[in-house]
Amino acid sequence: MCEQWEAPRSTGPRATADTPLRELSAWAARLRPQDVPCRVLKLAASQVLSQIASIRAGLAHPLGRKLVAAFGHPMQRDPRTAAGVFAALGSWLNLDDTAYAGHLSNSTVAVPLAFAYARKLDGLSLLTAVVAANECAARITASATLGPLRGQSAVHTHLAGAVAGRLHADRAPAHLWENAFGLAFAMPNWPLMRAFLASDARLFNTFTPVRTAMDACDAAAAGLRGAPDIIEHQDGFLARFATVPLPQAVAKGLGSRWHTDTLSFKMHPGGPGIDAAVDCAAEIHRAIGPLRPQDVAEIVVEASLYTLFAGERAAQYVNGPGSPLGALVLDVPYPVATTLMTGEFSVDDFSSPRLDDPGRWELARRVRLEHDTGMTRELFLSDAPFGEAVREAGPDALPWLRGFGGDDLVDLVGSLGEAGQDFSRSTKATGARVTVRLTDGRTVTRGRLIPVGAAGPDTRSRHSEMVREKFLAVGGSQQVADTVGALHRMRPRGVRRWIEAAFLD
Repeated sequence: MCEQWEAPRSTGPRATADTPLRELSAWAARLRPQDVPCRVLKLAASQVLSQIASIRAGLAHPLGRKLVAAFGHPMQRDPRTAAGVFAALGSWLNLDDTAYAGHLSNSTVAVPLAFAYARKLDGLSLLTAVVAANECAARITASATLGPLRGQSAVHTHLAGAVAGRLHADRAPAHLWENAFGLAFAMPNWPLMRAFLASDARLFNTFTPVRTAMDACDAAAAGLRGAPDIIEHQDGFLARFATVPLPQAVAKGLGSRWHTDTLSFKMHPGGPGIDAAVDCAAEIHRAIGPLRPQDVAEIVVEASLYTLFAGERAAQYVNGPGSPLGALVLDVPYPVATTLMTGEFSVDDFSSPRLDDPGRWELARRVRLEHDTGMTRELFLSDAPFGEAVREAGPDALPWLRGFGGDDLVDLVGSLGEAGQDFSRSTKATGARVTVRLTDGRTVTRGRLIPVGAAGPDTRSRHSEMVREKFLAVGGSQQVADTVGALHRMRPRGVRRWIEAAFLD
């Protein structure tokens, strides 16, 4: 299985001192199941099922079918291409899982799935590869979190996640990890927001970096060498991708500080802040029943600056049923209006005939976003998506904060204390409050600080139940859902059958 990694080390001058990338590579290459806490492996199992649900949703959408027509079904013979298709299908509807830091699962689950199937890995090896990929991708993403790219636009996450997911599945030695990382980050991807929001190019936001990572792994196996200091060098990755570089985040707390603990599971499609707003709208629907446009005078969604920032960018492109999907998945009014009318919001609401319903758009025009300073403060007090990076940077974070929200944000955030040493109690407070003012004079309000599925106490206790519901909602097999808890005990043949049952129905 591992003979492709027996190429000799390349010769030539090498840096002698350990770099963050070298330390990360050495740790990840030797990570074994017994090194990973049970709670983390359980989170990884839920992450696998959750991302399979996202991939299934992508497969069912018309744009997903076009992607498959171009590049093939993800259950194909070549794991390199399969990994890219898995990654693309699971990402562009914003149903993918996140963590501190990054939208990890698009590479950190997609690539191990493809290679576990091809290399005939057992279930515990698959889960350990997912954890290794999570830890590498999250740390490198965290090092550039205080920069111009965030969320799904930080596609460099998937250079790291794909390299780590493949190399752990193939049990490659540490020097190949180091070189593959160095080669992958030689020309990191930078998406253009016009294409990201106004076209179907969003389908490539993980497909392209995953393919780049596959090439980097092949090149490293052939003896090509990457720069071991590519992350922190003055002419390297962080110099271009970070306003406030945090190179220390790359290797901090390896083996004791598990970024997988910060996982948030996406229960609804859509971008920052949509989750909590949809949760609130669903509660209102349950309380007062379905709403019609003529029933509603006004809908106010109060949320953090992060939600408003994404929503304002998307609003420039959203003008009804013909809106580009890249912008629509970041829009707040349409999913809130849909949920108030129907009681739920799913990927089917992003395509015809539901997307063409004029009543939804009429109700969406009654939605207004407002900034809630308390929610912004809570956002930065939580670990994801920014709080831990701001704590890590300390006073050095001020330029980034000022660029993101001006002096008002600097004053609001104030002192957040010191960076944490442990993520086992991690939170992601991307809250929202929805107020519906009815034409009959009634007012109904619901609010949530932590969305359903986001990192926090409820998710830590119920994540397996939550992702099971998500998987079944997209037509997933009952048998697959019932057996994910036994994934760690599955032998290679059982893993292959389980993956086939997840996708070939």
